Amino acid sequence: MHTLGHSGLKVSALGLGCNNFGGRLDEKGSIEVVHACLDAGVTLFDTADIYGDGQSEEILGRALGDRRDDVVVATKFSGEDGPYRGGASRKVVMAACERSLRRLGTDYIDLYYQHFPDPATPATETLAALDDLVRSGKVRYIATSNFAGWQIAVAEHVARARGGSRPVANQCEWNLLRRGVEAEVVPACAAHGIAVVPYFPLASGLLTGKYRRGEPAPKGTRLGNSALFASWATPVVFDVVDRLAAIGQQYGRSLLELAVGWLAAQPAVPSVLVGATKPEQVAANAQAVGVRLSAEEVAAVSAATVPPPPPFEPARRR
Repeated sequence: MHTLGHSGLKVSALGLGCNNFGGRLDEKGSIEVVHACLDAGVTLFDTADIYGDGQSEEILGRALGDRRDDVVVATKFSGEDGPYRGGASRKVVMAACERSLRRLGTDYIDLYYQHFPDPATPATETLAALDDLVRSGKVRYIATSNFAGWQIAVAEHVARARGGSRPVANQCEWNLLRRGVEAEVVPACAAHGIAVVPYFPLASGLLTGKYRRGEPAPKGTRLGNSALFASWATPVVFDVVDRLAAIGQQYGRSLLELAVGWLAAQPAVPSVLVGATKPEQVAANAQAVGVRLSAEEVAAVSAATVPPPPPFEPARRR
């Protein structure tokens, strides 16, 4: 278990990303994955109000059942569309929280993320609303997601100036094929004692070895079902994957272990969010996050992925 940023909240090294629930994965399969996580000691479950159009929260709540108080439930607001559902105004924050509470079947949210920055709403307004939710007991801790380094600094400054609840974590896309957050986001979080919680650590499967250069993506996979995701499988990306595979052979590590283990070795990272569609994947992910890469291995992996390949499409909604 690891402490989340400057808070006292403990989370497991592996977190479950629940964005597949209600979409690629039906309720039965989702519940099986949640129960496999509980059996593996996973305590962090991450969802959002837009995942599966709200079904992800509903399924997660039912899957946890009477184990609710044994875990950390994280969800997000601000990702919906419309003037009274999107953004981060007080009206949106308060209403979104109530809807998420109902869908999750709980009376409190452990970790409440602002899913996307909202340039139209002052940070003072959003943070005041979130602080009110914390004071009311409906939210335990607040966090940001997909924020730039300067936006993290602004949120921290405003929260401190108000004397209210401070963000304890920032969630962002971070993996061995997309390392841009290391320029400003990770240093900003480290400077303010804010945890970095990476999502897409496996780059939609590109870092698992399931995709081969020159071969079509297997049916049913993310790259096999989406032209956008498939476009990421460029020769440059496969060059990086090949270098990582060579390092894996040298040290007796799988690609999965290198991808997840490298993130877990970063000082600002208390937990790595990995999605799963099968219980077997949960077991493999739990084993991978338990691997402790040596300093030599971390350095080799870092060198093999710098300079990183061209970034994927910016501002993707997740």
